Amino acid sequence: MREHESYSEDKTNKDKIKVLFVCLGNICRSPMAEFIFKDMINKKGLSDKFIVKSAATSYEEIGNDIHYGAKDKLIQKNIPFTKRKATRITAEDYNNYNFIIGMEESNIKAIKRIVGEDLDNKISKLLDYSDNSRDIADPWYTGNFETTYNDIVEGCNGFLNYLKDTNIIN
Repeated sequence: MREHESYSEDKTNKDKIKVLFVCLGNICRSPMAEFIFKDMINKKGLSDKFIVKSAATSYEEIGNDIHYGAKDKLIQKNIPFTKRKATRITAEDYNNYNFIIGMEESNIKAIKRIVGEDLDNKISKLLDYSDNSRDIADPWYTGNFETTYNDIVEGCNGFLNYLKDTNIIN
C-alpha cells in the first residue's frame, strides 16, 4: 500500500479533493480511471467531495475523444462517461491537484519532467494503492481493455480505501 506523506488542500477549493489521473495519451487508461472513479464515488454519495479529471503526458492525442475500445468497455460495465477531449498535464496542475496518479512508471517519470520535483508527495502510481503494485498495461498497444479495466478498478478501490483509512474522507 502506498504511503502518502502529506495532504495539502487547494486554497481556492479547500473542501474538494482534487484528483488527476494521467497516462500517455489521455484516451484509454486515464479517462477510464476518471470515469470509473467518478462512478465509484457517486455510488457512495461522495461526488460532492471530489474534483476528478484526467490528462496525458504526451501531445499525441490532444483533442481526441476516448478510444473506442475504452468507450466500449465503459458501456459494457455500465460506467457513465461524457464526450471529452484529451488534454496534457501542465506544471500548474501540480499546485491545482491533491493527487496526481499515473498508470505506469513511465508516466510517473514523464509527470515529474513536466511538473518538476514532487516536494508534496502528490505523484503516485494507481496500483501503488493496491496490494500488488504494478504498471497498468496500455490497451492501445495490447488491445486488452478487460485487463486494463480490472486493473483500474483494483487501483481505484485501493485509492478510495486509502482515502478512508487515512481519514481524508469519512
